[in-house]
Amino acid sequence: MIQSFDIIIIGGGAAGFFTALNIAEQNPKLTIAILERGKEVLTKVKISGGGRCNVTHACFIPNDLVKFYPRGEKELKGPFNQFCSGDTIAWFEKHKVNLKIEEDGRMFPESDSSQTIIDCFINLSKKYNIQIITSQTVQNVFQSEKGWKLDTQNQKYLAQKIVFTTGSNPKMWDLLQSFEHKIVPPVPSLFTFNIKNKKLTELMGIAHPATVSIKNTKLVASGPLLITHWGVSGPAILRLSAWGARDLAQLNYNFTLQLNWMQEYETNEIENELKECKTESAKQNIYKKNKFNFPTRLWHYFLNKAEIDADAKWADLSKKQMQALAQILTQDEYQVNGKSTFKDEFVTAGGVDLKEINFKTMQSKILPNVYFAGEVVNIDAITGGFNFQNAWTTSYLAATHIANN
Repeated sequence: MIQSFDIIIIGGGAAGFFTALNIAEQNPKLTIAILERGKEVLTKVKISGGGRCNVTHACFIPNDLVKFYPRGEKELKGPFNQFCSGDTIAWFEKHKVNLKIEEDGRMFPESDSSQTIIDCFINLSKKYNIQIITSQTVQNVFQSEKGWKLDTQNQKYLAQKIVFTTGSNPKMWDLLQSFEHKIVPPVPSLFTFNIKNKKLTELMGIAHPATVSIKNTKLVASGPLLITHWGVSGPAILRLSAWGARDLAQLNYNFTLQLNWMQEYETNEIENELKECKTESAKQNIYKKNKFNFPTRLWHYFLNKAEIDADAKWADLSKKQMQALAQILTQDEYQVNGKSTFKDEFVTAGGVDLKEINFKTMQSKILPNVYFAGEVVNIDAITGGFNFQNAWTTSYLAATHIANN
């Protein structure tokens, strides 16, 4: 027996639910089903932000917001003018979920629990009679005179319109490719760097601002850097991994990482600073007098690396030692061998080619009555609530067009 709906949404994640709810709110007469391959829905929402759910970011100007998207910057300008971070906040407040802004701009539910978002979505789904059907792996999709037919492992469905909100699901990309949609091959984004350097990793837990770059490329990023027991992480590294996702994949995650611990300062400028220290703090122990306000263990690490004795005074510094220290502070180099996933952030660069989507409606330019939302398309962002904002915005556009047509 075939189950028939006006709209079927494939994928029970953030984008799938937001699409379904916004269709239902704008056109309650439509019948809607969400098909989810797993036993549970909204699993990524549950673990995101360490279980707190980083709903969006407090960046309210579309032209500024798009700059956080290594892929999708140009395409999202129009959509963000239709539904931006402020609209997300208003939507959740309307449904009795208040959000709070943290110092770095990330926004979370006031409850600090992702369950608040999940409960909101599930309760609204019940209110609007949206059918949530789990353990349904879509195996075939084909067009008929009556609409789109979908086969799962144990059921057949019929829909007038379908929405793909399947995230980074290779099987769904393969299915779309069979319909002549171009899929940009996926590569990981948002990852940390593995460095086999015991002296560095012994400093695990230390964080400090730095400018990071990949040697012999144009890839560069700035921000806090965190030393971990496997290498380096933190916002600076995550930004670099996001913008360099494709280049670093081609390098097979083996490359030379350059760290400028002084950020915007050049080597010769730091050398001059060190010369001043030598004069002004001549009689002071260099290990105890740290002009640059580095964490003590990190400063000692730099001095040791520059082969400066623990009992040395600033006056004892040779020209060669000053040059070595200036070089370390501004052009510190490490060999990266591999990557690690950042916490539970499973973000992929790749997906449906952006040229094949109408970004006013999120409709496929190739398949009639087919829409996309969320990470199924070739859009991704750095960490901080931006990937969710892409999901909310693209879902809202798809839902609005479906509800009014």
